[in-house]
Amino acid sequence: MYVNGVNLGNWLVLEKWMSPGLFAGTTAEDEYYLPTQLSREAYEARIKIHRSEYITERDFTRIKAMGFDTVRIPVPYFIFGDRPPFIGCVEELDHAFNWAEKYGLKILIDLHTAPDSQNGFDNGGISGVCKWSQEPEEVEFELTVLERLAQRYGTREGLWGIELINEPILEDMWEGMNVEKRYPPADPEKARGSKPNTMEFIRRFYLDAYDRIRKYMPEDKYVVIHDAFRLKAWKDFMREDKYKNVVLDTHQYLMVAEMKGCPQTVEGYIQYIQSLGEDIKEMQQYFPVVCGEWCLFNSLAVGHDTRGGQSVLNGVEGMSQDVIGADRKKEIYTALCKAQLEAWKSGSGHFFWSYKLLIDTVNTSGWVGWDSWDVGRCSDFGWFSL
Repeated sequence: MYVNGVNLGNWLVLEKWMSPGLFAGTTAEDEYYLPTQLSREAYEARIKIHRSEYITERDFTRIKAMGFDTVRIPVPYFIFGDRPPFIGCVEELDHAFNWAEKYGLKILIDLHTAPDSQNGFDNGGISGVCKWSQEPEEVEFELTVLERLAQRYGTREGLWGIELINEPILEDMWEGMNVEKRYPPADPEKARGSKPNTMEFIRRFYLDAYDRIRKYMPEDKYVVIHDAFRLKAWKDFMREDKYKNVVLDTHQYLMVAEMKGCPQTVEGYIQYIQSLGEDIKEMQQYFPVVCGEWCLFNSLAVGHDTRGGQSVLNGVEGMSQDVIGADRKKEIYTALCKAQLEAWKSGSGHFFWSYKLLIDTVNTSGWVGWDSWDVGRCSDFGWFSL
């Protein structure tokens, strides 16, 4: 098994930075607060139009033509439409399966959010709040969502696997990302009591979730667990024979390398990436390891220190015009693309984040350099090829 994959980020789980226009006329920073600031009609219309236009059949043909074989699709905990005021999106996922099967692609369903969030990130659904693991009834709800996904798609030809939860955060990453400052909560009262998950909780959740979905999903489909930002902490986990086809997912971004003090030079990045490749190789002895999220974005090619990938939406001033020439930019990106793809070969594959985003890096001030998150643009510019 080796996967060349891409994420369909910001389709069924919204991320404001990837599509700021969706949040126009509101102060909402995340999906949770968007419906609180729009009328029911306006909210529904906005979401339905976005979902119908953002990803279509044509995108699946493009993904196939670019050489990808698998798509990772982030879905929200309200996918089945049972958590008002949010609108379910199971029909869109049905369409994606039909397209994938028609064009010979596979799908990794990634349960990307949890009620009251598993990480406090904007992509966890609600910024600055992280209380899900402290709420037993919501943990149970999340397990039922996984169970229903397995029931509905477990035997589909297009299913590659199901990822149990995206990026649950532990104490070290909570502090390293400075979550409360980077993602200030809109309602401090709601955020009260937020704290990182414990490793004990995450492990228990993975074991329970595995049992719940294997009832409906054949053993040849993969169960994917995220490393909770600790790649090498899983050597003693799920060693028993009953656990079949479990894949370890690690997310590796150069902006996180920068946060850890990686020099913002091509040589610095490559050294960091090579050492990552060694870690993946080590963990590949225990699980197939995939890099479920990565991209080409880095501060060097942007032309200034983005402070760990913070954008104009974080109140960090971005570049409004290119200071790095097109040739130099291509040099940086192609070198880093090659090094990362090489590192992922130490494991069992990768999924680029993301297929597309809707920011205008030309007409909107502050977004210069952010096109390197969009694999379609990266491919068109000659920065990325498999």
